[in-house]
Amino acid sequence: MKKIKKILNINSSDKLFEFFIDTLKIKGITQWNYFVDWEKVYATIEKYELELNILNVLIGKDNIKKELTSIIHQYPNVVDAIPLLIAIRYKNKKHQKIDILSDLESLQYENFDLSLNKPNKKEAEKIAEFFINSGLGKLAKDKKIKNFVDYATGVEVGIGSNGRKNRSGHQMENTVESYIKRICLDLKIDYLKEANAKAIRNHWDIDIKVDKSSRRLDYVINKNGKLFFIEVNFYGGGGSKLKSTAGEYIRINDYWNNQNIVFIWITDGAGWLKTQKPLREYFDKADYLLNLEMLKLGVLKEILK
Repeated sequence: MKKIKKILNINSSDKLFEFFIDTLKIKGITQWNYFVDWEKVYATIEKYELELNILNVLIGKDNIKKELTSIIHQYPNVVDAIPLLIAIRYKNKKHQKIDILSDLESLQYENFDLSLNKPNKKEAEKIAEFFINSGLGKLAKDKKIKNFVDYATGVEVGIGSNGRKNRSGHQMENTVESYIKRICLDLKIDYLKEANAKAIRNHWDIDIKVDKSSRRLDYVINKNGKLFFIEVNFYGGGGSKLKSTAGEYIRINDYWNNQNIVFIWITDGAGWLKTQKPLREYFDKADYLLNLEMLKLGVLKEILK
């Protein structure tokens, strides 16, 4: 950490580590796109908008089974929108088959095939039964919703909330990349995002040894043939994950250094406040540990000069 001490004009390791801890972003890094990935929501709804609008015919009708059977017979593609309405996602249509444990006493299953391209009348009736028994029939019959497009949008927003943990990680990566992009532009050097050994070889004709075939670096910077590997994470809460990450990065730091590659770990978050010991162990053994405040102060740019 000698170079960082010099850059920040801090004369001792203890004070530098104290500076790192004191400048952690304990309020988090929540940005507007954390709450909902609206682009993904709208893309999904647009894909099924026609089918959802056709299903609007069902709203307020008494005989949902008869009406939906007729609709499926005329417009079989509406079946593809049904899983969307009950928050089920399939990679492709051929997997849209659902087994329901319909009789608890005899443990009998009832199969519903939503993968059919052109259901006959009997098959369409079966799909209509699924629609009704899933609760969607009552929703339509009792006019609990005004239209299925708005309802599906709400379902997508709900599903999207499950991705907030991943979006939090991406927000840290995107924040760091905003600095990396400006720095590399200023210094006229190149970088790759989420790069593996193959990408590095293809892009720069540089071969590296990896400890495992799945190894992927968050960022790789190439300064005239000198490689800098950057790993990025943010921990808003504590837990064993922080300790194991710090231990793993000690090993990784040595592994890359032995190949004359500079390893830089950029991490932040209130989680480190209660997990300082493993972080300090990394700090004492590695050359570069940065947080967002250090990026703001230009430390990464000075390292790369």
